[in-house]
Amino acid sequence: MRQSFPLGRMTMQELAIMLEPQSREPLYLQIYTFIRREAEAGRIRQGEKLPSARALALQLGVSRSTVDLAYAQLVAEGYLEARPSRGYFISSLEELNRTGAPIWESFAPPKPKAPLPYDFALGGIAPDGFPYNIWRKLSREVLAGDDGNLFQLGEPQGDWGLREAIASYLYHGRGVSCSPQQILVGAGNDYLLMLLSVIFSRDIRIAMENPTYISAYQTFRNLRFAVEPVSMDSQGMRVEELEESGAQVAYVMPSHQFPMGTVMPIGRRMQLLAWAGSREDRYLIEDDYDSEFRYKGRPVPALLGADRAGKVIYLGTFSRSVAPAIRISYMVLPQRLLERYRKLPKVFSATVSRADQRIMELFLRGGYYQRHLNRMRTCYKTKHDLLLASLKQIPAVERIWGEHAGTHLAVSLSGCSSEKERIRQAREQGVQVYGLSDYLVGQGQGNHPPTILLGYAALEEAKLAEAVARLAKAWR
Repeated sequence: MRQSFPLGRMTMQELAIMLEPQSREPLYLQIYTFIRREAEAGRIRQGEKLPSARALALQLGVSRSTVDLAYAQLVAEGYLEARPSRGYFISSLEELNRTGAPIWESFAPPKPKAPLPYDFALGGIAPDGFPYNIWRKLSREVLAGDDGNLFQLGEPQGDWGLREAIASYLYHGRGVSCSPQQILVGAGNDYLLMLLSVIFSRDIRIAMENPTYISAYQTFRNLRFAVEPVSMDSQGMRVEELEESGAQVAYVMPSHQFPMGTVMPIGRRMQLLAWAGSREDRYLIEDDYDSEFRYKGRPVPALLGADRAGKVIYLGTFSRSVAPAIRISYMVLPQRLLERYRKLPKVFSATVSRADQRIMELFLRGGYYQRHLNRMRTCYKTKHDLLLASLKQIPAVERIWGEHAGTHLAVSLSGCSSEKERIRQAREQGVQVYGLSDYLVGQGQGNHPPTILLGYAALEEAKLAEAVARLAKAWR
C-alpha cells in the first residue's frame, strides 16, 4: 500500500513523494529516486531549497538517517548542493545526470581487455616472493597469544612496538635517525598524504617531478592542492625551475625516481635541502620508492639522513618489498609538523589492524625482513641482468634508464614510430608494455622520444626471456 507524504514547501509548488514501505527497494533509495526524477524533469528548479533532513524525516515518518543517506547520494552525484548553515539546494541543471537512471545503473564500464600472455606490469612481486612460511608462523604466534587488546582501537599513530621496529630499521637500513614519536603508520601512502593535507594549509603549492608518480599526483589534486609539475634532468628535479614554480612543498623520489629510475646524486640533494631551508614554510616530501632494491654498490642513504633543519617528510612502505596486499606504510614527520599533527582534533584512528601491525613488528624485530630483502635482491638482480642484457641486443633500443636498482626499466626507442605504435606492436606479439606518457603531466606531455616502461618483478625468468624475444620481433 502506497503512502503519500508532502515533500515540503518549494519556491513554486508543493510536491508529494510516494513511499512504499513494503517494497524491496530501501526507503532512502525511494526518496533519492523521487527527488532525482523531479529535478531532471524540471518540476524542482535550479536553486530551490529542500527541507532539512530532520524536517523531511518528520514529514515522511522515517528515521533521519534514511533521509541523510538519500541526501548524501544526491550530493555525491551532483543533484544537490550542500551549503553550510543554509541547507540543501538543487544544483544547476547542466550539472545533472540526464540518463534517466541512477549513475550506478547508467554507467557501463568498458569490458576489460583479455590479459596478454606476457605482461611487464609495473607492480606486483615475484610469484614465489611472498614469505608464506614465516608469515604463517608469525600469524599463529600473534593470534595464539589470546591478547584481546589486538582487537581494540590502538594509537592513531600506530602501535608503539611497530613504530620502534620501523625506527630501528630506518637507522640501520636507510641511515635515518628518528624517534618512534615521529612515525605515523597508515594503510597506504594515499592515507598518509591525506593526513598531510590536514596538517598543511590548503593554499600551498606542491611541486612534483615530471614525469611523476601519478597516484600521488592525483591524490594531491583530489585533495584540492595546486600541483606544479617541474621537469627533470639526468640528476632529478631542476632546482631553478622549482624556485620559479612558487611551490612551498616539493615531492621527490631521490633513491629511485618513478618512472625514470633516476638516482639523485648528493649535489642535487644538497641543493634541494638548501631550497627547503631558505624559507620557514618550505618542505620536501621524500618518497623512498624501491630504495630496498639496489644491485650495484651499497644502498643510497635516504635524503632524510642528511636533513639537519627538519625539512624532510619521509614516506616508506612495505607494499613494494613484501607484497602489495600488505597495506602498511609509514611517514616520519619533522618535529614542527608533528606538533601541528598533535594539535589536531582526535578524529583519526589507525587504519592498519593491530594484528597486522604486530605481525610486521615481529617480522622486523626477528631479522626476517632483512633476510627476505636479501633473497628478493638476488631474485630481482637475476631478472634485471637478464632483461638488461637482452634489451641491449635490440637495435631499436636507444637508451635504457634506471639500471642497477628497482624492479623496472625505462627504454627509449629510436625510429619514427610513436609510443602508442610501439605499444601496439608489442601487443601483436602478445606482450603488454607501458608508455612513459601516462606519467607525464602538463607541458611535459609529448616532449619526449617514444619511451617504454618494463616491470620485471612479477615475470618468471623463462617467460621474461621469451617476452624480450617477442619484443625484438615487434621492434625490428
